[in-house]
Amino acid sequence: MAKRRSRGDGGLHWDDKRERWIATASLGFDPSGKRIVKRASGRTKTEAKNKLKEVLRDYEDGLAVAPTDYTVKDAVKDWLAYGLAGRDPGTVENCTTLSQKHVIPSLGARKLRDLSAEDVDRWLATKARTLSTRTLQAVHSCLNRSVKRAMARDKVKRNVVELCSVPQGQPGRPSKALTFAQAEAVLKAAEGTSMHAYIVVALLTGARTEELRACTWDHVFLKGRAETDPPHIAVWRSVRRGGDTKTRKSRRTLALPARCVAVLWQHFEEQGWERLAAGDKWEEQGLVFSSAVGGPLDATNVRRAFRQALKGAEGIDADEWTPRELRHSFVSLLSDSGVPLEEISRLVGHSGTAVTEEVYRKQIRPVIQTGAIAMDGIFRTDPKR
Repeated sequence: MAKRRSRGDGGLHWDDKRERWIATASLGFDPSGKRIVKRASGRTKTEAKNKLKEVLRDYEDGLAVAPTDYTVKDAVKDWLAYGLAGRDPGTVENCTTLSQKHVIPSLGARKLRDLSAEDVDRWLATKARTLSTRTLQAVHSCLNRSVKRAMARDKVKRNVVELCSVPQGQPGRPSKALTFAQAEAVLKAAEGTSMHAYIVVALLTGARTEELRACTWDHVFLKGRAETDPPHIAVWRSVRRGGDTKTRKSRRTLALPARCVAVLWQHFEEQGWERLAAGDKWEEQGLVFSSAVGGPLDATNVRRAFRQALKGAEGIDADEWTPRELRHSFVSLLSDSGVPLEEISRLVGHSGTAVTEEVYRKQIRPVIQTGAIAMDGIFRTDPKR
């Protein structure tokens, strides 16, 4: 005869009122002496037992609450709602778009506790067929941070996403630079457009588009006071959160070429007429490059106006160029003129030459002849022999 189960040890019984099978298990006593009992229900005995097993597994894993139905979608939504507090609005928008487009549709229905490294590997491999490596890294980061946050709140025992490497994706859009002839064509085409001053300053100073959009007239000095203090622009701000530049080295003061000074004087006068035309609608923020009513420009405004200004440039397909490539062109033109890499790094606000070489490697003059010339001199080799 089977031994009778002791009272409180748990069991399986039918609840007439709920019309469901109830599985229970006793897990000892809490510090106050109260018995700890875990329950689960189901339409069949098997369903009730399986749910109880999940409850017990959560308890053994040390999870405060048994999130048996907590999905990847829930984790991602919680992270988007609470894990990005205080971040730049652009960052929040980008993470939301990536999560809603790539993470949730593919993995959202999966229970978080059942998500495996194989699931993530297959998902990344599928996405690698259509996304660039940089975008793959971004979507992997969104999922990783979502699961990490859930783990910190006892929703899951471990983060399997951290165990998965990001595969090589599709080649991204290569950066390019204007040649001298193309740069001249762009400057000529931009004359008379609202982007003329912006294009001239971006191309001739190498400032980032986020820095120029935040630039104010207080940081532009068109009248030099001495040879040691010529006309200059203080690149000390950006549209990033808090108004800081990308890095500490990005904060720099640049002398303005004569062409920049002339075009900025003209731009200052034109902005004055725009202020009068706008009247009460004008939003005075002191911005050098602003909308028709004085407000700030966003990246979309600048890109659209930039491509419109390039429509008449000879030999240029406007749709293939973006404002940031004016900065690449600045580096390329300086390198072609023989300006040392260290000086170029200082001008573009990089923390060192490694960043300049890595990001702008195609724009840096590729052939370094110093070693060959020196060795020819040392060994005096006659190439004709």
